[in-house]
Order: sequence, then C-alpha cells, then structure tokens
Amino acid sequence: MEEKTAAQKLREELLNTKKNGWSVVDDAMEAAIHGYSEGYKVFLDRGKTERGCVDYTVELAEAAGFVEYKRGMALKPGDKVYRVNRGRAMNLAVIGSAPLDQGVSIVAAHIDAPRLDLKPSPLYESDELAFAKTHYYGGIRKYQWVTIPLELRGVVAMKDGSVVKVEIGNHPGDPLFTINDLLPHLAADQSKRTLGEAIPGESLNVMLGSRPLKDDEGSDSVKLSVLKLLNQRYGVVESDFISAEIEVVPAFNACDIGLDRSLIGAYGHDDRVCSYAGLKALFDLNGTPTRTAICVLADKEEIGSEGVSGMQSHFFDTFVSDLCDSQNLPLKACLERSFCLSCDVTAAYDPNFAEVYEKRNSALVNYGVGLCKYTGSRGKGGASDAGAETVAYVRRLLDDRNILWQMAELGKVDQGGGGTVACYMANRNIDTLDAGVPVLSMHAPFETVSKLDCYMTYLAAKAVYEG
Repeated sequence: MEEKTAAQKLREELLNTKKNGWSVVDDAMEAAIHGYSEGYKVFLDRGKTERGCVDYTVELAEAAGFVEYKRGMALKPGDKVYRVNRGRAMNLAVIGSAPLDQGVSIVAAHIDAPRLDLKPSPLYESDELAFAKTHYYGGIRKYQWVTIPLELRGVVAMKDGSVVKVEIGNHPGDPLFTINDLLPHLAADQSKRTLGEAIPGESLNVMLGSRPLKDDEGSDSVKLSVLKLLNQRYGVVESDFISAEIEVVPAFNACDIGLDRSLIGAYGHDDRVCSYAGLKALFDLNGTPTRTAICVLADKEEIGSEGVSGMQSHFFDTFVSDLCDSQNLPLKACLERSFCLSCDVTAAYDPNFAEVYEKRNSALVNYGVGLCKYTGSRGKGGASDAGAETVAYVRRLLDDRNILWQMAELGKVDQGGGGTVACYMANRNIDTLDAGVPVLSMHAPFETVSKLDCYMTYLAAKAVYEG
C-alpha cells in the first residue's frame, strides 16, 4: 500500500468527508441491520395507530421485564418500569445507579402519524352508496389518499364504560375500503386546480358499501345495511360513533424496497421509526445505566403536541416527578441536568425534487442518523435551536462508538419547515437536540427509509442512554 501524501493526510484531517454507509459497514453490522429491520416492520404493522403502538409496546416491555409503575412504588437501580397515558402515550424507564438529581437521559419520539379520522357523525348514504365522512389529521397531501386500499382501526367508548376495539382490514378475509377519485376522461376542470385544491377535504369520504338491506323499503337502506353489519360485529349503533376514535389508515404492510432490499416502505415511519429505535435501545441496555434512561412515546405531535396525551401535557413531568419523589429529590434538580434526544425524522434529500433542498445541509439516504441543530419554519420559528455545546456532546457520543451520523436541515430556508417535540422538552430546562431517520415521501401514506439509517438511529439512542 502506498504511503499517503501530506495533502491526502491533511484532507482527511481537516475536511468533513463522509461516505455511503453501506460502503463502510462490515458483514456482521450488515446482518445486524437487516435483523433489526425485521422487528421494526412488525412494530409498524402492529402499530398503525397510537393506541396500537401502545398496546404492542406494553407486550414488548413486559416480555423484557418491565412492570407498570404505580405512584409510591419503591425503586432500586436496574428496575424497569412503564406508565401508559390513556392508551395513547407512554413513558418507560430503566432506573440508573446515580441519583436522579444527576439528571436523566431521555429519548423522546411520537407515535401518532398523519391519517384520516372518522367524524363524530360519519355515516351517510348518497345515491345508494354508503360513505363515512373524515377529518384529516396532521399535514397530509390530500390527493395521495384517494384510490388506495384503506383500513379502519380504533375504539368505540360505550355509554356503559366499556371500550370496543375496532379493526377492519387487518385480518385475513377482511374487506378493505377506499376513497374515490374522478376519472381522467371527466377531470378537465379538476386538472386545472393546484394539487392542494384538486381533492377538497370534504370529499375524502370512505366508501363503506353499496348493497341495500334486503326487504327494506325505507330511505338510507344501504347505510342501514352497513350499520347492521357493524352492529353484528361490534354491537355498536349509530350514536356510538359520537364517542369513538376510529382512524382510517393505509392497508398495506411494511415491506422491503429495492432489488437490494436496502430500504423499507411503509405507512407511519414518521415517527414510529424513531419510536422503535428509542424502545429497542432501552430494551437492549446491558446492565444498569449510570443515569436513569427514559423513553418517551408521545401523541399529538402532528397537530402541535397539544392535549392530554401530547408532549405539552404534564404527563412526562408527573412521571419523572414520581420517580424523584421515590428518592426525595426535587423535579427541577433532575430536569436541569438532564439531556433529551428529540428523536424525530428529517427530510431525506431527493434528487427528483432537488430544487427544494440545500444539498450541503440536507440528510442523504444511507449516511446515518441525521442531527438537526434546529427545526422550525423559515427564520427558525418554533425551533429550540440546540446550543453548540449540546451538539458537541452528541458528536462525541456517536464518534466514540463509530456510529454513522450527518447534519441535516429540512430544506431550503424559505421553502417551508416543520417542528418536533424538541421545543417542549427544552422549555422544561432540558438540553435537547433533534435527531432522526431521513425519510423519502414524508407524510405520504407510503414513506421510504433506509435500513442502515434506522439502525444507526437505534445505536444513537442506545448511546444516549449509556451516556
């Protein structure tokens, strides 16, 4: 091997040069990446709603030795506990050897995803076709949700206090659903509209059926037939939809993308790809961490983290406060010395739409977990904008473990932007940095991520827990 020249050595020392991750990982790492991805795909298929994510996470957590945490429970280093927030959000912790006034290590992600929700009075019939009215949730591109196979998942809360779980389209032999679009032969006027206007929100109506109730001569006979089927399967009547949370989600399951199987296509990568990374990293901790490790699975991020299950609620504070009370320590002493990796996806550079990216500061597929010093819109509006020292801390954590990472912005400065839960963690006086998996087709019903980037995000989460 020829000895490197002085210029070559200087280039390696001074320039920020990174390579496609698949060109630098060894066979053992590649096998680990593919193995990790199989578990993640199951998580996606089981958790197409936030309630589904919580239910499956409880299964995984209890299998890993976690127990439900009750206020006042005695805790010791190494204990594994979790608490569920109304079935839609969840915190998990592994108690560390250091007292909580030394701070905790947090990985916070969200388990809600853009979707369609059934309205409180959704069912109607028009010209002998039965439909369900929807209200879209989060930032969707409405035209992407027509003419694709859809499922119904959620719950109906009955007046007697019972809760009925609804899943249609998820089991073998189940019917699927769809939303109609206009045929191109008659779409001259529609084609003149912008993408955002071509499919109005009020036209996102899910088709439920077309067969009238036999021997019925009254109006809305097709709607009545649909209600009869729902009543037979779930025991619900029309008024029960008023207290229901039923989500319309894509019916396709997670799958490998590409001849080389290097990518995963699925609904809900944003942000279940980071939720799973934080979870799996917590489950895979070896022994007792020095600082208590906490995984936060929040709801409602896609609509501003509001509400009782969002990151702005006091659920997280109450959980950590209860942990602090078990050691007779004040919550504020814990939070001010804590660190949070706000683990949320970022936009992957797409050469098909290069005009909206600033490539020097964009995340590339297969280059590792993307670190985002700030998110927000245009002039960093809504960002926590992590301090330089915080970014340096994460750089060291990752470099010391040879974890592939890159810096990332969401796109060109004036093109748009987006937010995460980072600002709400930072508002609690917690040093916080955004990091996550670069995603192609973000917020679409079918998003694409790199297996390698998924695994590096898992390793990054594990590095944060280990400190």
